[in-house]
Amino acid sequence: MYGLYDKEGILRFVDSDKDACIAYAELFELGSTNYCLMDLARDTNKVKGDTNLDQSLGVNNS
Repeated sequence: MYGLYDKEGILRFVDSDKDACIAYAELFELGSTNYCLMDLARDTNKVKGDTNLDQSLGVNNS
């Protein structure tokens, strides 16, 4: 799986085909300096143990 991110770090497109991601970038005229193509299958880190992802447990900054 590949992910195409724009220069702000926003995920713009995901596909199993690398060429499809590059075609997407070309379609929307994203130059090679304006996007990053990442192999998501290699970059995944499995979360182990007892992890709570509830954002409501964060510190209140008000």
